[in-house]
Amino acid sequence: MEEKNNIKIGDKVPFFEMETYEPSRKTFGKFSLEEAVKKGKWTILVYYPADFTFVCPTELADLADNHKELIEAGAEVISVSCDTKFVHMGWQESEKLLKNVSYPMASDSMGKLADSLGILDRKTGLPYRGTFIINPDGILSSVEINMNNVGRDMKELVRKFKAFVHCRKNPSEVCPAKWKPGAKTLKPSEKIVGKVYEELS
Repeated sequence: MEEKNNIKIGDKVPFFEMETYEPSRKTFGKFSLEEAVKKGKWTILVYYPADFTFVCPTELADLADNHKELIEAGAEVISVSCDTKFVHMGWQESEKLLKNVSYPMASDSMGKLADSLGILDRKTGLPYRGTFIINPDGILSSVEINMNNVGRDMKELVRKFKAFVHCRKNPSEVCPAKWKPGAKTLKPSEKIVGKVYEELS
């Protein structure tokens, strides 16, 4: 089988559009990466295997609980599976865990983007649990991929996203493990080689 050139960290993500179900307006729409880049927005894609499954609604409910914080930090947030916008609508309206979902639910119906992102399981035709952060220049900045039997913690997504935003605004700084807004960052230089403990103390 011919291998595809997957999009990797640091790559510019080719512009794409996806049809969406918009729960906040109870209508259909579309998401365009090109438009998000033009607006200077970060893009967060939260892929999951399929609608009407079991771990997935718990993840999307958790994402809904953290959606406002991500939006306020400058992100466009989109959940994505290979289901159609019609299935998204039916699932969101019937599954009580999804009652607070207001972010767009996108359809990668042919799995092309999932394939190019390296998360399409060819045995099932379903995507793995993949979270992708794309910066306002369209550069892929973060990738998290889980097998489908373990759900994600969206609080960690919020933490990582805010760290990326901070580093973009402050390119001379880096964020240590568990960094949160207001915590100390590091400025790499010869002065702190072997002395990170002292620098953070």
